[in-house]
Amino acid sequence: MFMTEKQIERIRTKITRIRNQLAADKKQWGGYHHDGRGLRYLPPGLFIKIKDYKGGLRYLQWFNRTFPDDSGYPIFLFEWIMILFKTGKMKEAEKKAYETYMSNVYIFDKFLGRDIKIIDKWDGSNWETPSLTEELQYTKDETEYADFTDWLETILASDKFHKFKTEFLDIEKRLKTEPVGETRTMLVKRRYSLLDDY
Repeated sequence: MFMTEKQIERIRTKITRIRNQLAADKKQWGGYHHDGRGLRYLPPGLFIKIKDYKGGLRYLQWFNRTFPDDSGYPIFLFEWIMILFKTGKMKEAEKKAYETYMSNVYIFDKFLGRDIKIIDKWDGSNWETPSLTEELQYTKDETEYADFTDWLETILASDKFHKFKTEFLDIEKRLKTEPVGETRTMLVKRRYSLLDDY
């Protein structure tokens, strides 16, 4: 979508306003603990809108330093992949794709326009439901994302991703019925260490 300089400037102003609000929050409270509106998740989508992927990468580097324990949410993580890809950070983009899949197994199918097949998940988190993907504003049909789409489809079709996906879904399925005990503890630990192997 073509944007005028005025439209781009308005989005840049919005990004600056968000950064200023986050800075004011930190100054007032000594940290970012009161960002209940989730302002910190908005800038990546705005940077993508104006095709400023380098600016988006700088923001995400700041986000990583500032919120090291924040796992984000699926659409935010999807935008993170896109920014990494568009700035040539291919290894990091692939890793983030695996992380994003773990947060919502439906998001890539939604982007790629595929039929969504419901998978019975163990914890029922809202972030893991197909309905969350309705908020995804990106589609493979946009010319700007053609290169990203090709890359993503290659990642998803790889043996490596298939192996990861199979193990992840098996763990999720087993956790649904596994009672508290040694086996469940082992499964939970494996779930959280999965990304280290891929």
